[in-house]
Amino acid sequence: MDDVTKKLFLLAHCKELNSQIIYKLLTIDPSLQIFFQLKDGEWLNYFNVKKHKIDNIKTEYYSYSADLLIKKYNQQNISFLPLFDPNYPYLLKQIADPPPFLFYKGNITLASRKKLISVVGTRYPSEYGVKALEHVLKPLIQEKWVIVSGLAKGIDTLAHEAALNHGGETIAVIGGGLEHIYPRQNQTLANKLMTSHLILSEHSPSTSPQKWHFPKRNRIISGISLGTLIIQAKQRSGSLITAHQALEQNREVFAIPGSIFDECSIGGNELIQNGAKLVQHASHIFEEFPQEVEM
Repeated sequence: MDDVTKKLFLLAHCKELNSQIIYKLLTIDPSLQIFFQLKDGEWLNYFNVKKHKIDNIKTEYYSYSADLLIKKYNQQNISFLPLFDPNYPYLLKQIADPPPFLFYKGNITLASRKKLISVVGTRYPSEYGVKALEHVLKPLIQEKWVIVSGLAKGIDTLAHEAALNHGGETIAVIGGGLEHIYPRQNQTLANKLMTSHLILSEHSPSTSPQKWHFPKRNRIISGISLGTLIIQAKQRSGSLITAHQALEQNREVFAIPGSIFDECSIGGNELIQNGAKLVQHASHIFEEFPQEVEM
């Protein structure tokens, strides 16, 4: 691990230093020496960080041993990926606020495949939602599309499992650190993904998932993929946050239509009404990416 990567690695563990500030520091000074050179007033003016907070951050920074943490993570097969690493997902690097680093377990090359599609939806899918997911995803998986989702209960879990069941590949982006799989009932599924697929997090491994982590996580789910498919979503839901983030990132948004009487279809139907592509079959996704289909 070179000097800059080691600095970024240690900053990644400072709990009071968020990823937006780290990204700004890295953008302003790729050597990260700026972290040690900024004066108290400059932290306040440029980053709105007060003296007592930066003092706490620096105390925490110097409390860590990079060598001990690396040794621990090696034993857990956890790897660290800085923004400037060649293996960093190239699509994710293009968004306005890419994570300055990622922690991962599994096959990181999956994140740089050309054919990545994100799938999100309700935690409580109906029988129709389950059938629709299988109907649309199976041909995608057979055409070697990597399925990206968030390891949540419901549609996320079913999307990951569909990839496994049909011999495909899948990526999970989680809201907490890699030592805190959420929900707990997906630990077995997560173990499978960590072995031969991929799990990503923008948080250090010991970070417990917090409610505010999940909207941030959603920008990674949409940003890492060519498009996002919504399968059943309520009018106000995390799935719609992901869809709107995909639009902001200039990605394609797809939605499977549902009954006008189903609460879990209101969000997806409104997305279609507002311009998302209606999907009844995988071919409706393929035709938006003709170059990828020909590969």
